[in-house]
This record gives sequence, structure tokens and C-alpha cells, in this order.
Amino acid sequence: MHFKVLLLLHLGRDIIGLAETGSGKTAAFGIPIIQDLLSNPRPFFACIIAPTRELSIQISEHLLALGSSVSLKTAVLVGGLDMVSQAAALARKPHIVIGTPGRLADHLANTKGFSLKNMRYLVFDEADKLLNLDFEKQINEILSVLPKTRITFLFSATMTNKVQKLQRASLKDPVKVEVSTSKYQTVSTLIQKYIFIPAKYKETYLVYMLKEFTGKSIIVFINTIQNSVRIMLTLKALGFKATVINGKLTQAHRLAALNKFKAKEKSILIATDLANRGLDISGVDTVINYDLPEHHKDYVHRVGRTARAGHSGEAISIVTQYDVEKFQMIEHLIDKKMKAFEANEEAALTLYERVTEAQRIAGNEMKTEKKRRKYKLGDKQEDEEEEVGEQFLGKRKNPRMHSFVRKKKMHKSHN
Repeated sequence: MHFKVLLLLHLGRDIIGLAETGSGKTAAFGIPIIQDLLSNPRPFFACIIAPTRELSIQISEHLLALGSSVSLKTAVLVGGLDMVSQAAALARKPHIVIGTPGRLADHLANTKGFSLKNMRYLVFDEADKLLNLDFEKQINEILSVLPKTRITFLFSATMTNKVQKLQRASLKDPVKVEVSTSKYQTVSTLIQKYIFIPAKYKETYLVYMLKEFTGKSIIVFINTIQNSVRIMLTLKALGFKATVINGKLTQAHRLAALNKFKAKEKSILIATDLANRGLDISGVDTVINYDLPEHHKDYVHRVGRTARAGHSGEAISIVTQYDVEKFQMIEHLIDKKMKAFEANEEAALTLYERVTEAQRIAGNEMKTEKKRRKYKLGDKQEDEEEEVGEQFLGKRKNPRMHSFVRKKKMHKSHN
């Protein structure tokens, strides 16, 4: 794909790049930027905006590898990490700045001496996700302080109406470079299957499949933070080498989990949709959709974590009696009928009692952790204790209800 971008670069045109996940989009915008930088070296030459912290860090790693021979310097601006150290990185005048919208906007507003007024390239990576995650306000703030004369690259695996809206807002006479023939095409080297089972046996069949795939590198996608923690603990109780990544973990814990999985210290990564975009982890053999995604378009991004860069891979979706409509929407989206995964029902159900016992152990461990966190708080207010406990379990409080409870407590104390 990057050869087409290099050709179009000489025309000075803005570009919309559409391609299936794993097709090398980072190289597609990285190589032209680095090539142009060689002829016109200066700091803050390009700015790349990505929807997640992990993807931002990964983009930086890839660009540093591509530009190692020319001493390329980058700065990563993401939440969850120290702003002071990021400001120090900006003071070293990097060639390329990569960041999430919120933290990038913070630095543009508050970091002395940081400006992108002479920037030449602006890149939106996973552009549809940027706007789906309600980053539009921060992106508009960023666009308001960027130079009007620039080259803008917009890259995504899927095109949505929101991407088209962004196109109208920030691109001038763009050229569309489309690798896939369908908006939601998956790569030809990906084998896609489903298994239809009663919801009661979901975890039992998950354990069965993980045993069948012993020795393989596997990502299991879960819809909720609480379930991601519970299933990780269940698998650990059964002796599997599993780790978890979700939005409630600190940035340090997220990176530690990814590094253990990349280094093969852990063979199973339990993940929420935090990990469905852009993460390039070599050697992922299988993706299992324990839960079908809430938004069927996210299926394409999930299964794109395997079968990358021409390699083969397998994706298996667990479908229960409650998921039939979702599954049919996914098949319609990708314009493909999946084959059934052949499982030995008798062998799978012999695991039921062991899995049930492991679930009990996992539940007790989660309760113990919740109590431990409450105990550490000592005499702090009850509502704060609940908030910390629920943070571990991945629950979010209703802010209106939280305010109502606090007012009710204050009323009682005055009486």
C-alpha cells in the first residue's frame, strides 16, 4: 500500500487510506513522512493521532524502527503517564509527535514552547474509532491550532459516516487509496468459524477450545471489564497461562500484560475491545470471540489481530441462543458464511464440573480483593469504599445516583 502513497505524495494531495487490518497501514504513512523529512529535516514535522494509548506507543515503536538509520526522534503523548516527562520529550524537539486526542490537546494548551504551527503532516490512524469514541471536541481543538497548509492522511480499516464528516472538516481534495474490495473485508488468509452452544456452557467450551489449542498464542475478546477479570482468574485456577488487558488497569499494568503476551510468557490474552484496534502482535494464532461484539463492525478489527502481514490465522466466535441476530449481522457485514467449528461435545462437557469449581475460586478471589481494598481505606466514607471496590470489578457508578446518595447522607447527618 505504501507504494501508492509514495506516488501520490509527489502530487501534494491529502489521502484517505482504506485497507483491512494487518495490511501495513503504519508503514503506508510512515515511509512517505520519513522520506520527506530527509529532504527537509526539522522538529515537529508530523503529528499522528490514534484512539488508544497502546496503539500510540506501538506506532512510535514502528516508526523508530523504520527511521533508525536516520536517527528519527518521536514523542508519545498519552494519558496514564507523567505529563512532565512527556513535556521533557517535547523539549528535545522530536520529528514526529504521536498521541491520543485528549493528552495531545492538553499539551498544546499547557506545555510551554510546544507548537505544531510549522507541522507538515497530520495523520489520523483508525479515524472511525477516533470519532466513535467522542473525541470530536478534542480533535476540533487540535485542528484549530494547526496550520491550514498541510498534508493530511486519514487511515482506517472501515469507512463510516463519521469518517466522511472528518474528511469534510480537515481534508482538501483528497485521493482515496483503497486496498480491499469491500468496506469490511477480512483477509483471505483468515479462517473464520463459529460454534453454536447453550449460554450455560460458554466457559466450559472456551476451556475446551483452549485445551485443544495448547501451544498456540490466543486472544480472547470479552465485552465487559468485570468478565475479563473473572475469566482470567478462572483460567488461572485451571492452570492456563493467561493475562488480561482492560480499561480499568493502569497504563503500566496494560503495557506489562502486552509485553508478557508478546514475549510468550503468557499464551492467552483476555481482552476487552481496548485491544481490538491496530495492535500488531506477531504470531497470534487464534482469536476467540467469547462474546460477540456489541457493535458488529468491531468484529473486523477483533479478528484482524491474527492473520497479519500475509500470515494465516483462525478466528472462532462463540454463538449462543441469545446471539443469533448479532451473528447474522456479522456474516452479512463481511459477506461470508462461516463454517462450524467441530467440537467433541462429550469431551467438552466432561470439563463442566472443573470449570464450575474454577469459577467459584475466581469469584471468591474477586470478593477477597474487593474486601481487601475496602479494609485499606480505613475510616473513609462508605461511598468511597464502594467506588474503589467497584473499580476493580469494572463497574461504573451512575454520577446522578452518586450525587443523590451523597445528598441523602448529608441530609441524615444534619438531622
